[in-house]
Amino acid sequence: MATTLFTALRGESNDLAVVDTYLNAKLSYAEFRIAVMDLQRQLANLGISKGDPINIVIPNGLEFVVAFFATSWQRGLCGPLNANYKQKEFEFYMEDLKSKLVLVPYGAIAAKHPAVAAASHLGIQFAELRYDSTSKRIVIASVHGPSVGKPQPLALPQPSDVTLVLHTSGTTGRPKVVPLTHANLCTTLRNIITAYRLDSRDRSYVVMPLFHVHGLVCGLLSTLGSGGCAVIPKRFSAHSFWKEFVENEATWYTAVPTIHHILLNTPVPNPLPRIRFIRSCSSPLAATVLTKLEETFRAPVLEAYAMTEAAHQMTTNPLPPAVHKPGTVGLPFGVELRILDNDGNSVPQGQTGEISVRGTNVTKGYLNNPSANASSFTSSGFFRTGDEGFLDKDGFVVITGRIKELVNRGGEKISPAEVDAVVVQHPKVNEAVSFAVPDEKYGQDIQCAIVVRQNETVTPEELKQFLSTRISAFKIPKKFYFTQTIPKTATGKVQRRLVCEAFFMKSKAKL
Repeated sequence: MATTLFTALRGESNDLAVVDTYLNAKLSYAEFRIAVMDLQRQLANLGISKGDPINIVIPNGLEFVVAFFATSWQRGLCGPLNANYKQKEFEFYMEDLKSKLVLVPYGAIAAKHPAVAAASHLGIQFAELRYDSTSKRIVIASVHGPSVGKPQPLALPQPSDVTLVLHTSGTTGRPKVVPLTHANLCTTLRNIITAYRLDSRDRSYVVMPLFHVHGLVCGLLSTLGSGGCAVIPKRFSAHSFWKEFVENEATWYTAVPTIHHILLNTPVPNPLPRIRFIRSCSSPLAATVLTKLEETFRAPVLEAYAMTEAAHQMTTNPLPPAVHKPGTVGLPFGVELRILDNDGNSVPQGQTGEISVRGTNVTKGYLNNPSANASSFTSSGFFRTGDEGFLDKDGFVVITGRIKELVNRGGEKISPAEVDAVVVQHPKVNEAVSFAVPDEKYGQDIQCAIVVRQNETVTPEELKQFLSTRISAFKIPKKFYFTQTIPKTATGKVQRRLVCEAFFMKSKAKL
C-alpha cells in the first residue's frame, strides 16, 4: 500500500481520475499525473522545496486538486484556506504558517480578493493558477511579490514528511496547528478504502470543501487511492446535485447532516440512481434523519466519526450485510480506541468517559504548542478527542457530548472565545459570552449573551453588521441575549454551560 501521496494514485492510465463539473474538464490518471508533475516543476522553478509552506486559496475543482498534489510531491507544506475568509483572517493564518507562497485562482487579483490583499500586506509571493483546456495542464498565469528563492530540483516525498497543515480552533480562541504527514494521510486512506470497499468502479461526488479533511481526505484522496473517479463541483448546490450525480454515474457521497437535510427537501430524481452508500460525518446525524435518508434514497447511510488530528476518520458504521446502528458513529476502524477517565485510565464498557484514540493516522502533536500537547495526549500516546461517550454492548461508539467548548456548526468548528473577542470590540459592548446550542439543521449553532455599556443601546442587527466585516458569516451568533450580568461561578469564572442554561434553556422553557 502507498506510504506517500506520490504512490497513492492507484488508477490505471486510461481510467478516469477527476471530473471538474465547473470547468467541464475530465482527466484520466495518466493526464492527471502529468498535470501534477508539470505544476510541481513550476513550483520548483519558483524556489519551493522541502518544508516550504504554501497556502491554497482556491475553490473546489481541478486547480485545487493538482495544486495540493504538486505541493505534496515537492515536499512542501500545504495549508488550504477557506476562500470566504476576510483579509484579517487570511493574514492570521498566513503569518502563523509563515507562508512562502499563496496560490489563488485566475482573476483573483483583478477581483481584489482578500487573500491577495493579505499576501500583499505581509509581503508574501502569490500566484494565479489557470486551467489550460488544450494541454489539460494547470498553468501559473502570473506571479507577484518577493521571490521565494532560486529554482530547486524536483523532489520525491518521504512518509515522514509533513504535507498537510490545518488549523483547528481551540477553547482559548487561538487555533492550534495540526501537522499531518504522508504516512498519517495514507493510513487513513487505507482505512477508508477498506471500510467502504472502494475500488475502481466507484465514483464519489465531492460536495464537501477541500480545505477541510472531510472533503479532502475522504471524498477526494480515498477515491483516488482506490483507483476510482472523483467528480467535483465548484460548490454544493441542491439545484445541480442530482443532475451531476446521475450524469457522472456517481456511486456515493459523504457530507455533513446539513447537506443531507437539504437533499431531503430537494426533488428526488426519477428514476432514482443506484447509490451504493451515503456517508455522514463531521456533525451528529439524528437517527430519524438517517432513517428518512435510507427510505428516500434506498441506500445504507453510514455515520462516521472523524477529527483533523486523526487525519479524519476514526470510526464508522459498517456496510451491509453487517449491522449499522443509528445513533452511533460505528466501530473503531484502523485505530485503537479507548474511553478514558480524567486520570487516563480505561473505563468499563458502557461507562461514559473521554473518547481517545491511538494509531498511525494520528498526528504526533500540535506545532509549537507544548501545553496543548500535554493536555491532549496521554503518556501512552492516546489522543484525547475532547468528546464524551461510551461503547455500547456491541462495541459501537456513542457520543454523548463535548467536553471542550467548541461549537460544531454543520462541520464548521467555531471557537466561542474567538467570537467573544470580536464582539467586545464593538464600542457599545462591555462583555460577551458565546455558547453552543442544539440546532436541528446544523447539529449545533452559536448564540451570545451581551452586557451593553452603561447608558448605551445596541441592536442585534447592529452587532451582526459589525461582525460581518470581521469574522466569517458562519461564526456570527444566531441570536443575542441582552443582560446586565453574566452568570459566573463562585470564583468568578465564566462557564458557558451555565450561560447557555441561563439564557437559551430558559427562553426555550417559556415557549
